[in-house]
Amino acid sequence: MHTFSFEKLEVWKNTKSLTINIYKNVSKFPTSEKYGLVSQMQRAAVSVASNIAEGTSSKTKADKAHFTTIAYSSLMELLNQAIIANELGYIDNENYLKLREMITYIADQLNSLHKYQLNC
Repeated sequence: MHTFSFEKLEVWKNTKSLTINIYKNVSKFPTSEKYGLVSQMQRAAVSVASNIAEGTSSKTKADKAHFTTIAYSSLMELLNQAIIANELGYIDNENYLKLREMITYIADQLNSLHKYQLNC
């Protein structure tokens, strides 16, 4: 089976792990949040990974960097939602801190990738 370039990126692998973690966390949210925070957090997490993948197929370095910027924006959206979910008591402090640590690490990776894409 062919491995595509995005599948080799550590940042994509970490984002995929974050997405799985998000899905596990939101499965415990109240059913009243199914179309609220649950949906928003799932879509934001998937968006980060998807934009990393989509960016690898771009031809120009500016396009690649643009998709990395979108991925970073979705990551910040996800952090905002995690903060709200924690303050509402939907995510306990231990899981929130783990998510925040993952998000911070991925943010650093995306910043490095963005700089690389603009300078290569």
